[in-house]
Amino acid sequence: MFELTLCSMFTILPDYLYRRYGQDKRIGREITLFSVWYELRWGITLCFILTVSLITAIFYFHPSTKAANSVYRTVTILPEINGRVEETYVAINEKVSEGDPIFKLDDSKQRASVEMAKRKIEEIDARMIVAQSQLKEAEGRVIQAQGVLEQAIDEYEVRAELLESNSGAVSERDVERLKVRVDTEQGSVDAATAHKEAIESQIEFQLPAEKASAVASLDQAMVELDKTLVTASTDGIVQQFALRPGDVVNPMLRPAGILVPERLETGLVAGFGQIQSKVLKVGMIGEVTCMARPWEIIPVVVAEVQNVIAAGQIRPTDTLVDVSKIAPDGTITVILEPLIEGSFEGLPQGAACIANVYSSGHEMLARDDLTTLQKIGYHGMDTVGLVHALILRIQALLLPVQTLVLKGH
Repeated sequence: MFELTLCSMFTILPDYLYRRYGQDKRIGREITLFSVWYELRWGITLCFILTVSLITAIFYFHPSTKAANSVYRTVTILPEINGRVEETYVAINEKVSEGDPIFKLDDSKQRASVEMAKRKIEEIDARMIVAQSQLKEAEGRVIQAQGVLEQAIDEYEVRAELLESNSGAVSERDVERLKVRVDTEQGSVDAATAHKEAIESQIEFQLPAEKASAVASLDQAMVELDKTLVTASTDGIVQQFALRPGDVVNPMLRPAGILVPERLETGLVAGFGQIQSKVLKVGMIGEVTCMARPWEIIPVVVAEVQNVIAAGQIRPTDTLVDVSKIAPDGTITVILEPLIEGSFEGLPQGAACIANVYSSGHEMLARDDLTTLQKIGYHGMDTVGLVHALILRIQALLLPVQTLVLKGH
């Protein structure tokens, strides 16, 4: 309506003034309800063409959308293990900081596992002490066996020398018996040495490996014990939290609640028509008005333009995708950030807004190689943005009236 009124001032109104004062035609006589089209046909036709052209130029070069939202993510309050709630520490709508406890599960099983792992480590430590004593005993047995072996060797060598000197005091049978004894004592030394080496290997390799495994089991048990205490992963407000002691929580089937993180200055997410993809650029200045903050215009800037359209995404399945089944409509996702820091303070997360962004020909007008017609075009493009800005302010003014009076919400 605004565009039609504006265009009629340059088309229908001059046509009427020419008919009225230039041709001396009067309303009610020469200009009647039945002759309006014939008398003002040029003005009406030009008004229609100019109005359509103006609306097209405004909405193309200065995109607008009602699909602008202050989107946010929620964090599911969920334990990593199944369990029965033992104690809760927060209530609904309570503000928490990162690391604050939210609720605790029954940890009797996990504590028993921790205690068992500790006892296992103590048992291995005791075995290491016993092994040290056994090592000293084995060393003593080796020394004892070596002494007996040396004694047997000395006695064998003496008897063997007597036998070689043809002494009648020693028989060949006695020498052979002593030779067997030497071999036997050598075996005893070898056995004692092997026993000592086995204990040394046990002290040096087996028991440390068993202790390392026990320590790892203790760490795992401690991790499982820590999982029984669910804490806040970020600063935020707890919502839909209705757990009570005795409730059973399952990470697959039953979450405990939702944590809404504190608002970050991430701006708004807006969806603009695909036809305006060539116009939308990072750095464009815009304005938004939100239902949660009526009668207020917030200046914004385009921070990011998503280069993919969500409506065209497909997911691999066991059937071929029919392109005709893909949603035909889709929007260009644009991230709008506040131009002035803190402009979004007090704006509820999830608020719905109306957004305008404006094209600017300032950089192009600074060039010296533009023709006069091009300069007029860029000036006109910048000028018609004023119309869209005025429309946004009218929408901001009428938004509370439409919501509270006409819709009755």
